[in-house]
Amino acid sequence: MPRTGDNIYKRKDGRWEGRYPIGRKENGRLHYGYIYGKTCIEVRKQLLPLRKKAAQSAHFQKVGTMTYQAWIHQWLDTVRETLKPSTFASYAHKLKRYVLPRLGTLSLYQIDAQTMEELVAYWEKAKLSAASIKVIMIVVSNTLTAAYKTGLIEQNPCPLVSLPKCTKKKVRALSIREQKQLEQAIAKEHTPFSCATLLAMHTGMRIGEVCALKWTNIQLDQRLLLVEATYQRVPLPLKNQTALHYGSAKSKSAQRVIPLSQKVTDLLRELYQSKKNDYVFSIHDKPVEPRLLTYHFHRLRKQVALEHVHFHQLRHTFATRCLESGADIPSVSALLGHASTKMTLDIYSDSMLEQRIFTIRCMEKALT
Repeated sequence: MPRTGDNIYKRKDGRWEGRYPIGRKENGRLHYGYIYGKTCIEVRKQLLPLRKKAAQSAHFQKVGTMTYQAWIHQWLDTVRETLKPSTFASYAHKLKRYVLPRLGTLSLYQIDAQTMEELVAYWEKAKLSAASIKVIMIVVSNTLTAAYKTGLIEQNPCPLVSLPKCTKKKVRALSIREQKQLEQAIAKEHTPFSCATLLAMHTGMRIGEVCALKWTNIQLDQRLLLVEATYQRVPLPLKNQTALHYGSAKSKSAQRVIPLSQKVTDLLRELYQSKKNDYVFSIHDKPVEPRLLTYHFHRLRKQVALEHVHFHQLRHTFATRCLESGADIPSVSALLGHASTKMTLDIYSDSMLEQRIFTIRCMEKALT
């Protein structure tokens, strides 16, 4: 069999055969792939990119022997200073709980699209929601993109993976009757912590934003409230513990000014008369913990027989009342601190049914 000296041979059947390394067998000997062509030049052209790719794979198998767990520790140290503490804690928690038990012992070069597909299938079997899987995959993708940029892997396989489709859950807001019942219970009890429930229901503030609220954030004469911080309990990185963290609002859009209704202004003015420190809602001169506000909220909602309702639905209730009153989407989006009006539309499109009906009626009237 004539040969050219670079693993290209002419076969007895007249065709040319070329071979290139694609790995090693269990005994350590090279394992080859083969291609065929009518001429030596044709085979040589086909071999060039294949050999180049094989060389790259061999390189990444050599430099990518670091385990995924070792890389995660290195990556977390790198991004710690660039992320908010709550975001960093969330990333570390997701990686520790959902990813490292399955990928931790694998070398970086071993993590490919098939590995990630199997991980997604495992999460689905474990009954994780499609939304949760999507969020976790974003974190994993961030870690592998960093490994790619560092030159440890040939590519980030995450974009090649198919994820389960997210089904949008309808937002459950309190009805007007339920809201009035809850407000009556608040008025009857009239404590600072019960008033926090009313504030959330009339401003759309998140529970962490309510807890972090300072008197310096409120201008009673102008009836304005500035949201600029949040107070929340976050998991400690790589530990089975949590800690309270006071920090800036979750994003630039979350830092916002909210006009106050007369009812809320009167409530805050009354609370201001008995203020003890910088925080509107406090305990032992510190911001009240979200879990404590949640406890008082559930106590109130049970008094009026509201079942399957959580604190965050007060925010949805505020948004729904705004939309029912004819407010435009950009205004509601700004009041809620959403990053975009699209987010507001995605969440509250069903709340705008009355406005859509009104639009059709106006169109009909114009045409007749």
